Amino acid sequence: MRAGDDPARAAEAAARASYGKLVAILAVQGRDIAAAEDALSEALVSALTVWPQRGVPENPEGWLVTAARNRLKNAARAGRVRAEGAAEVERRLVLPEEDATLPDYRLRLLFVCAHPSIDPAARTPLMLQAVLGIDAARVARAFLVEPAAMAQRLVRAKLRIRDAGLRFAVPEPEEMADRLGAVLDAIYAAFGQGWDGLDHPEAEGSLTGEAIWLARLLVHLMPSEPEPKGLLALMLYCASRRRARRDAAGAFVPLAQQDARLWDRTMVIEAEGLLTHAAQAGRFGRYQCEAAIQSVHVQRPVTGQLNLGALRVLYDLLVRQTDSIGARIGQAVVMAEAGEALAALEALDALGQRAAGHQPWWVARAHVAGLAGLDGEAAAARARAVELTEDVAVRDWLLRQG
Repeated sequence: MRAGDDPARAAEAAARASYGKLVAILAVQGRDIAAAEDALSEALVSALTVWPQRGVPENPEGWLVTAARNRLKNAARAGRVRAEGAAEVERRLVLPEEDATLPDYRLRLLFVCAHPSIDPAARTPLMLQAVLGIDAARVARAFLVEPAAMAQRLVRAKLRIRDAGLRFAVPEPEEMADRLGAVLDAIYAAFGQGWDGLDHPEAEGSLTGEAIWLARLLVHLMPSEPEPKGLLALMLYCASRRRARRDAAGAFVPLAQQDARLWDRTMVIEAEGLLTHAAQAGRFGRYQCEAAIQSVHVQRPVTGQLNLGALRVLYDLLVRQTDSIGARIGQAVVMAEAGEALAALEALDALGQRAAGHQPWWVARAHVAGLAGLDGEAAAARARAVELTEDVAVRDWLLRQG
């Protein structure tokens, strides 16, 4: 036991840093994500009772997974075990050796959640909640869905995994390729959640750090696939700018005004190399396209200007790859900065209700309306963006633009 540690803080830190990993370990054997989550929650409650009396264990994560596995075993004995089936249940609840093909339980569970039998609309949200530990309300906001509707979607997906008896084994190579897109989407969505919260990429347990780590594993495991390289490059470009996103007083600094000397040159060089290697496969996908867009921004400090022509081509390609709100917003902003502000405003408004509660859409509309000389519309859009902004520094920056 470790002396001097605050038990409540230790339990909270273990849950924050290892939630997804522990759920994945438990679910891989029990094949029931909801039961794994319940058992881990009970183990955390138990830790708050036991640790203040006995001290924080040397390996808090190991203690939690053991306690949770014991609860799963007890539930199995109480509800399902018959004499002839006891051995099989016990076998499934023994923690396996790490599989060399997918050497991270979270990665294995990500591929399970991408199974074609699961509703496509639920795959990425399920991965974010069950594997990466993002609560359902944040997942709902990320996908512009009401929390109640998202909660129902997640429950149905977990029941589908349990009731259909989906295999938690390592997928065949061709199955991994078929499921790769959904896994990449989840990893990038997790990175975005951490990035929006100014997570530190190097901090243990941070969402951005976890996302980069999982992407590195995929690049290693699937060296012939270009899109994991594209995703890793994209995240490294973004992470390289972390120190430049705030000034000395903590104020938000937008990309166009950042001091490029603060960018992490090592990350940028690695990202450029990954993007070059990905291009050699001759299969240009969404994440390579998004990484290429970031590469154009990286060149601005070198050339002294932003290559709007290249950005326009890349955003047009991105919209063909994925007709997402983010791609459409980026495309419209580049159009406006290239002198087509009114057309860009029409493109933004065409998104309609799809973007009504999406803060970046309102920020973009304020910017584009301002470039079009529509100051009243710009002010109204900026006010709505402020209402939807949770980050105090970003909110202050928006207020200063008025």
